[in-house]
Amino acid sequence: MMQAFVWNVRVYWEDTDAGGVVYHARYLHFFERARTEWLRSLGVQQAKMAEQDNRIFTILNMNIDFVQAARLDDELEVSVHSAHASGARMTFDQAIKRRSDGQLIAKTNVSAACLRADKFKPTRIPEWIRAEINHAK
Repeated sequence: MMQAFVWNVRVYWEDTDAGGVVYHARYLHFFERARTEWLRSLGVQQAKMAEQDNRIFTILNMNIDFVQAARLDDELEVSVHSAHASGARMTFDQAIKRRSDGQLIAKTNVSAACLRADKFKPTRIPEWIRAEINHAK
């Protein structure tokens, strides 16, 4: 199992509903940003990958468990862990925890595919990216 990559975020007004509770769709934003920063930490810059390698990633499937609500001003830790890449597919797990008490807020398992940027057709993940993801275990 890979060591978790953790990205920190604070809950702002724009993330909440009228009651100060994080709106459910905002968790998708938090998960996405953490995945992007995780890839960046591995040397994968997605804009550069699209331009130079003609590759992009797309999400195939996400199963999300909402465990407890996050609230305005909470500091959250969004993690990426248990990643694996093979062929044209990546799978990984993510979790959001509140920093102050370690309470699990939400968790998801994600399946992503690599596509040709020009045709949106499945293609193999570049070998160097697969190696970085699988080596991080």
